[in-house]
Amino acid sequence: MTATPLTPATVGPAPLVLVVDDEPPIRKFLRATLTSRGFRVVEAGTVRDALIAATSQPPDVIILDLGLPDGDGLQVTRAVRGWASVPIIVLSARGQEQDKVSALDAGADDYLTKPFGTGELIARVRVALRHAARPPDSAKIGPYRCALGQRTLTVDLDKRAARVVDGGEEQVLRLTPTEFKLLATLVRHAGKVLTHRQIMTEVWGPAHADDVQYLRVYAGQLRAKIEADAAMPRFLTTEPGVGYRLAEPGDAADPT
Repeated sequence: MTATPLTPATVGPAPLVLVVDDEPPIRKFLRATLTSRGFRVVEAGTVRDALIAATSQPPDVIILDLGLPDGDGLQVTRAVRGWASVPIIVLSARGQEQDKVSALDAGADDYLTKPFGTGELIARVRVALRHAARPPDSAKIGPYRCALGQRTLTVDLDKRAARVVDGGEEQVLRLTPTEFKLLATLVRHAGKVLTHRQIMTEVWGPAHADDVQYLRVYAGQLRAKIEADAAMPRFLTTEPGVGYRLAEPGDAADPT
């Protein structure tokens, strides 16, 4: 598929995705996948071209490979984060936990390991766009509400209240101040993977950034209250070795 240069006459309302990958076949595949779902696409194969594209035609989402011929995708992430909050989804063959942590700590919003499912990629792109459309204070858009199966979790940050409804039976959750602060942090970033360090810093402060076991204890306590089965969590899932993700409202409705 031949790329069509974007001009003011051809730019439409569809979200623009910047695909950064040094392999032309991968870029071609991603272009075909994304355009078939209604997205516009621009491409770059190097760090230099990615930064030029990101500044000349600011994208709505960036899909970024880490291995580039003139540098590392983390350079792109750090540079873009210097001036923009555009969602960045890392798509890489590097599947080691530390690679994921490094990318997320550098400012990426999500991480997919090659090979990947196209349905999952499109779902992640849509989640990223929803995040970008939110006002800075997510509490202004109303309570968090997510329904998975027969169980619904609702969190109202303004009222500092949380409840679950399962099979028509409602239960008000009794959370400690720390449990609620952890849940509130996850709600503000719902659908996004947060690293252990990011969560610890936001909930407990920078001095506790590396106290991962402390976080695991509280995550377990929180799961015991919000999940139907804490051993098989659906709302609060683990990214092994990386961190946690709270289900995005509407996750169950996204195509996979």
